[in-house]
Amino acid sequence: MTTTPAIAAPRAGRREWAGLAVLSLPALLASLELTVTHLALPAIAADLRAGGAQPLWIVDIYAFLLAGSLTVMGALGDRIGRRRLLLGGAAVYGAASVLAAYATSAGMLIAVRALLGVAGATLMPSVLALTVTMFRDGRQRAVAVSVVIACVSGGTAIGPPVGGWLLERFWWGSAFLLAVPVMALLLAAGPFLLPAGREATARRLDPVGAVLSLAAVLPVVYGLKQVAAAGAGLPALLPMAAGAAFAVVFARRQLRVADPLLDLRLFTGRAFGTAAATLALGIFVLWGANYAIAQYLQLVRGLAPLAAGLWTAPSAAGVIAGSLLGTRIARRFGHGRVIGAGLALAAAGFTVLTQAGTGGGLAALVTGSIVVSAGLGPMMALATDMIVAVAPPERAGAASAVSSMAPQLGGALGIAVLGSVMTAVYRGEMAAAVPPGLLPGLPAAARDTLGGAVAVAGTLPGPAAAELLGAARAAFVAGFHLSVAASAVLMAVLAVLVVTLLRGVRTPG
Repeated sequence: MTTTPAIAAPRAGRREWAGLAVLSLPALLASLELTVTHLALPAIAADLRAGGAQPLWIVDIYAFLLAGSLTVMGALGDRIGRRRLLLGGAAVYGAASVLAAYATSAGMLIAVRALLGVAGATLMPSVLALTVTMFRDGRQRAVAVSVVIACVSGGTAIGPPVGGWLLERFWWGSAFLLAVPVMALLLAAGPFLLPAGREATARRLDPVGAVLSLAAVLPVVYGLKQVAAAGAGLPALLPMAAGAAFAVVFARRQLRVADPLLDLRLFTGRAFGTAAATLALGIFVLWGANYAIAQYLQLVRGLAPLAAGLWTAPSAAGVIAGSLLGTRIARRFGHGRVIGAGLALAAAGFTVLTQAGTGGGLAALVTGSIVVSAGLGPMMALATDMIVAVAPPERAGAASAVSSMAPQLGGALGIAVLGSVMTAVYRGEMAAAVPPGLLPGLPAAARDTLGGAVAVAGTLPGPAAAELLGAARAAFVAGFHLSVAASAVLMAVLAVLVVTLLRGVRTPG
């Protein structure tokens, strides 16, 4: 009896690697645009007279529509072709960016940002799905995915200096015009270097499932934002409960229909389910830490936004290095062991962050954030690779949407949960450190958030301001220490679980 040797997957050539360079552009822009928008928000609010909650909506509406549309766009790419979806989304994104740059009111900018979120949802699922299509060889695919993840991290690293340079020399609209040349280059080169990315057995799109997916995701993301902003009250819990109810209806429908929008049976696979959960939890702690570190640098250490951004750039370099080196190490030791080791390294980095204080140098903060990022970099690249590798080819877009949506939802949850923990500790510490009689007439805002305390301190005489700021900064640092300590424990436990669950699991290719 003879056996037929396995046929090796075809290796990518120059055209595929040139195509990857083109795909790296929207991956770089995805994080660069968000970072620059945060930096430009004060100028936008002042110029457009954005009041009340409008500045928050200018930022959040993009994330809401992006997270809510990812599943739909991933499935749509499987059906109409990923290149067609990517190029169509790029054209809309470029045109909307011009509209955003020249918006004449806060309401107009919010509406355009919503359109940008929908268009942005076409980018990353298409980028990842096309990467898997072009790179069939397992080693090459892992390297290609790590390059995409490194580009996303690179956008975070160069966003603050690029945004600061633009805002110092031009008006705030220049931050949005960054997308125009990137999308123009993608539209020019994409038709020649990218495959169509459409499976021969394309199925019908489920419009009811698409509506249900939006109804499930959008209220949950909104509720999480409300938790981070105002605590776990009814305005946050009601939309989250509604989203959970729609999620149950969506899941039941996806298990019944012949052509599901999202094949939930993928999650029954040990590799797929573990990788998706790990990716969500890893970004949970990363975004939570980044949220706290940004406040620490500006409100505790008193740095300007651009200077604070430059201090965070080394941590983005840690993600880039970790994602690129992790794939090489995984060839010998396997995905599970390398992801587990990276999570353990991140736990050590969070432990270092507990040593950051209200004074002295920034060594503990920078060192800890670099170690955390270097540990989570391999996880981001390898978990993403596992998700897209174990899915069948006809579900590549939907699997890529999962790999894009998991960190979005995990990150939103991380900011909400860890932010709420920090707020609760801050209020408790402030109640003990600044009793009502110590600073008579102290506004409640100073007891609720560090930002409120900094604003109130600007209205007080010197000694009282110094006393208030000292107590507020110490209270914030206490909450920060608790959040990073909890993150360290979570990453240590997750490292053990990942190594156990992925023992013996081999990534296809």
